[in-house]
Amino acid sequence: MKIVDADTALELALASHQRAYVHESMMAPVSLLEALTARARALRGVEVVHLHTNAPAPYVAPDLAGHVRHNALFCGPNVREAVQDGRADFTPVFLSEIPGMFKDGTLPLDVALLQVSPPDAHGFCRLGLSVACARAAADHARVVVAELNPRVPRTLGHSAVHVSQIDYAVEVDRPLPEVPPPPIDDAARAIGEHIAAQIPNGATLQMGIGAIPDAVLAALGHHECLGVHTEMFSDGLIPLVESGVVSCRKKTRFEGRVVTSFAMGTQRVADFVDKNPFVEFHGSEVVNDPREIAKQHRMVAINSAIQIDLTGQVCADSIGDKIYSGIGGQMDFMRGAVRSKGGKAFIALPSTAKGGQLSRIVPRLSPGAGVVTTRGHVQYIVTEHGAVDLRGRSLRQRAELLISIAHPDHRAELRHAARERHLV
Repeated sequence: MKIVDADTALELALASHQRAYVHESMMAPVSLLEALTARARALRGVEVVHLHTNAPAPYVAPDLAGHVRHNALFCGPNVREAVQDGRADFTPVFLSEIPGMFKDGTLPLDVALLQVSPPDAHGFCRLGLSVACARAAADHARVVVAELNPRVPRTLGHSAVHVSQIDYAVEVDRPLPEVPPPPIDDAARAIGEHIAAQIPNGATLQMGIGAIPDAVLAALGHHECLGVHTEMFSDGLIPLVESGVVSCRKKTRFEGRVVTSFAMGTQRVADFVDKNPFVEFHGSEVVNDPREIAKQHRMVAINSAIQIDLTGQVCADSIGDKIYSGIGGQMDFMRGAVRSKGGKAFIALPSTAKGGQLSRIVPRLSPGAGVVTTRGHVQYIVTEHGAVDLRGRSLRQRAELLISIAHPDHRAELRHAARERHLV
């Protein structure tokens, strides 16, 4: 490992027509990205690949066209406009499969740009708040460049990267970004209560970030012996661990441990996971593997959607033909939870958008909308007006059930559309 400044690291590590992976989520290496952008005009045809990152993305600026082009494996707010304008690419892919693509050469990496903790006495750095695909990037990129930041929590599990794997290191001392919990409105609170009522004691949970996952967690205070096997978690989980509701003692895999691939939230989350043996971070090829998920008895998966049509097709990655997010881990957990003994898979969403003007349960998905969860994989759909189980239901039955949990102001319109489609 050679200690250099950020500009030197990028000059030595990255050449034209190469592919660089950026550490995802809260761990994006800001100084390396700034150095990449400063060097960009000296390069041609560089591809920058990453999932959602909580950092600026100056490399997607229009005037860098031809020099750097981003390829989004999950589209976050910082690159959404570039993807929608065609200045950046989007690759639809299951999160569970990305690490394998780095390994088998489907998506080979020339350079990995990471942020890690400084090495311990044994020479091991830690990947901090995200191991998801950074683990595989560290293991399979031709060159590894890492920021060494003492603010990075020393997370446990498969988070260790030995200094011998790092070619160039840049010393920084910078606070990690924070994502405060969103407010829980009445709709989210009602959805949380509907889902919590369906969760048995001893269940193992997967949840995301946002008002609805937080509302579910807030409604679980009287449950017992819950476990967690999740793609990610945020601040809302911590009170349930501290109160003993989440003990992980009933898990059938990774007993006694919260398993995740990344965490996102405030400094409280970083402090909670630092050197905490109750929390293990593993790569997405493990955490999101539907076969691994299915081995957890009473696995409960909770995911979101943008639109759902009257047959149960779930759009979660686009607004019409405009890419908004990505496939992520939704189908990984939907498939795994339904195959779990006693498992349940939920898609949760408010019944309306734009202040009640638009129904999110629709006769047909918008033109160009992507189907992330197919009508054959869907199980529970939940809005603030109730929860319905579509598994094994005919199209006619599905239409009736979905109309029953649509907003009352839109039910007549939906029923009329269902009649036109001969669904009711």
